[in-house]
Amino acid sequence: MGSKNQTEMMVASLPELGWGNDFIQQLSLDEWDDYVPARVIEQHRSQLLVALDNKSVIVAYPVHMDAAITVGDWLLLDHDLAVRRVLDRKTVFQRKASGEKAKTQLIAANVDTVFIVSSLNHDFSLNRIERYLVLANEAKVEPVVVLTKVDLCESEEKREHYVQQVQSLDPYLMVVTVNALDESELSQFSAWCKPGKTMALLGSSGVGKSSLTNLLVGKQVLATAGIREDDSKGRHTTTGRSLNLIPSGDVLAGGLLLDTPGMRELQLANVDEGIEETFSDIIALGQSCKFSDCSHDNDLPENSGCAVQAAISSGELELRRLSSFQKLQREDALNSATLAQRREKDKQFGKMVRSVMNEKKKEKKR
Repeated sequence: MGSKNQTEMMVASLPELGWGNDFIQQLSLDEWDDYVPARVIEQHRSQLLVALDNKSVIVAYPVHMDAAITVGDWLLLDHDLAVRRVLDRKTVFQRKASGEKAKTQLIAANVDTVFIVSSLNHDFSLNRIERYLVLANEAKVEPVVVLTKVDLCESEEKREHYVQQVQSLDPYLMVVTVNALDESELSQFSAWCKPGKTMALLGSSGVGKSSLTNLLVGKQVLATAGIREDDSKGRHTTTGRSLNLIPSGDVLAGGLLLDTPGMRELQLANVDEGIEETFSDIIALGQSCKFSDCSHDNDLPENSGCAVQAAISSGELELRRLSSFQKLQREDALNSATLAQRREKDKQFGKMVRSVMNEKKKEKKR
């Protein structure tokens, strides 16, 4: 479980923790009298570290509840500090669980802005950034791309090249370049770091999320590690999700920051809206195709009437972007179908269990 120092660190009022009308309106009059709100700061196998009004406590994970709990959730606790209810989430990040398990894994809840972190080196990948953008757009959370390790970038020209590549995905997308070891660069985050607002960091291992967390929080809360010089791949340093308080100061007004472990595998599922928003340029082009069910494949003949392939030929659209779009579409369709099959299987199993229990009750009455 979290250390004593971690428990003492989260001392904030409910409004500073993000408590507002989205959650207040969910409470009944009885719940106002009998329960207290608390936000999940850390989640562990059998315990939760939660923040109440100006204090933090450790509570038992409610194994009796069907609802899953993740960092950022708002809970209602009774006076014995037992979890009674998980409030409806304003936003939620989730993915298909890694490996072959057909399950959905929650990543974070009630986030206002997500910082998609990528480093300015050989690990830079537009495909990976697009994947995270799909996740953010599906969650209806404002995305900001943060390009780290400016100090290790070869030149100013190279840095601008990286920025332009990201900006080409969406001209309205916010892009920030930062050296997370330089405190003078804090001002770049003032537009988002405000009291009651929750930011999350998403990105692969070693891109500088831990250094960025330490910069924004103003203290060493997470261990950091260097990168392997041969391939610019990062070493994994963060081992669990945690919510940290951003102190109010001369540069930043406050807020909360949620760090997540680097995810080697981010499998998407049930993100069709996120894909459409992230690749809205391709969706718009597809509406001009001659046939409504056009596949936009590369092997289509020139006279097929495919507006997407015509855009690639003219240089308006990159082949890489179309390939990324099609790959994420296939992945989403496959994973969504797998999860739907799992839900149906669980539903049928539940019916069978209830049927057996009902038969046993009837036998006892005979």
